[in-house]
Amino acid sequence: MSALSVRQVRRRYLTLYGLRWLPTGLLIPVMILLMQERGLSLPQIGLVSTAQGLLVLALELPTGGLADALGRRPVLLAAGALNLVSLSLFAVADSFALFFLVWALQGVYRALDSGPLESWYVDATLAADPEAEYERGLGYAGAVAGGAIGAGALLSGGLIALGPIGPVTALTVPVLAAIVAQAVALVTLLVLLVEQRPATGFAAVRASVVQAPRMIGEAVGLLRRSRVLLALVAVELFWGFGMVTFESLLPVRLAEVIGNPERAAALLGPASSAAWLASAAGAALTPLLLRWLGAAPGAALLRILQGVTVVGMGLFAGPVGVLVAYLACYAVHGASNPLHSGLLHRQVDGPYRTSVLSLNSMMAQPAGALGGVVLTAIAAATSVGTAMVVGAVVLAVAAPLYLPAWLAGRRVAAEPADPPAVLIPAADR
Repeated sequence: MSALSVRQVRRRYLTLYGLRWLPTGLLIPVMILLMQERGLSLPQIGLVSTAQGLLVLALELPTGGLADALGRRPVLLAAGALNLVSLSLFAVADSFALFFLVWALQGVYRALDSGPLESWYVDATLAADPEAEYERGLGYAGAVAGGAIGAGALLSGGLIALGPIGPVTALTVPVLAAIVAQAVALVTLLVLLVEQRPATGFAAVRASVVQAPRMIGEAVGLLRRSRVLLALVAVELFWGFGMVTFESLLPVRLAEVIGNPERAAALLGPASSAAWLASAAGAALTPLLLRWLGAAPGAALLRILQGVTVVGMGLFAGPVGVLVAYLACYAVHGASNPLHSGLLHRQVDGPYRTSVLSLNSMMAQPAGALGGVVLTAIAAATSVGTAMVVGAVVLAVAAPLYLPAWLAGRRVAAEPADPPAVLIPAADR
């Protein structure tokens, strides 16, 4: 790693990060609609998607130990190969069982993929220059991810608009493009990511698996000791449940108001691209929100505003209204993420803050799985609009959970000498 300069490391990291998210952008406009085209009902789609959330929840902490034991490169290569298999299966899947397997493979892939590339970047940067500031590269990565997802979604819409290619339906063409993109990403990863592997090998793998329950227990123990942290993590539960509305139900809602799934999918490509740009614009407003409202009040207000935008997606009668609400939803979403993350960081002291951040991320997985089941069932029993309104209410009712963080912030401001609320014990990630 030391043979690379800081600039080279950052360039390789951003290249790999963009290629990692490009297949996701290609799939966003077609994933739900393609499963419907292959015969799955909305409740069935909700059920198959639970496989991903539950497997990520179960494997995220143990796979962090695996990356530490074997090295980031082999774990990322395994993740990329697994994603290539799941995308290939997705291209031909035509039954509930096969789609369930696709989402299960995606769950394992996402657990393996969560964290090692960023960890490699930080370690490689510090190996090149122990005094280097790696935060800039992490900030660039967010913009690169948004651009890659937006470009992928735009390309997906264009491929759909071209229509079917021989026996391949229009909705399947972006999946084939995602397979090609993932293959390119895998080869690029093999070439660009170099590291010095740990020498601990499979003995450390076994140790990391044995330690996983203790790590989870310690993370849960943190919640018992901090009312503020418990409330912030609980926000993620509501957030994960409600995000089903604009991540999974929006394509169905758009197809409903347009009356043609393929036209809706083609329109959703550029709309998704614009949504990610709106998200970036929302994130750019974070300093203003902090100055005008403060972190906790601003985050609470944005939870309510996001609920309002989702209500608009569910109730507006025409595609223009639905898409305007969709863009507003993503702008609010982009502004919310930095505020929520900042509040979490304020509750953590010491070098092991990743355990809390991983726990916060994990909470969205079972909540999203539950939201997928409940909201798709409501959509099938009533209407997609009704399901979106229910999800909007869940998003908005999380707002009071920022009150403990607001009160804690006021106490810290009044008594600046007080110690931090939570001390994070050692963790392996």
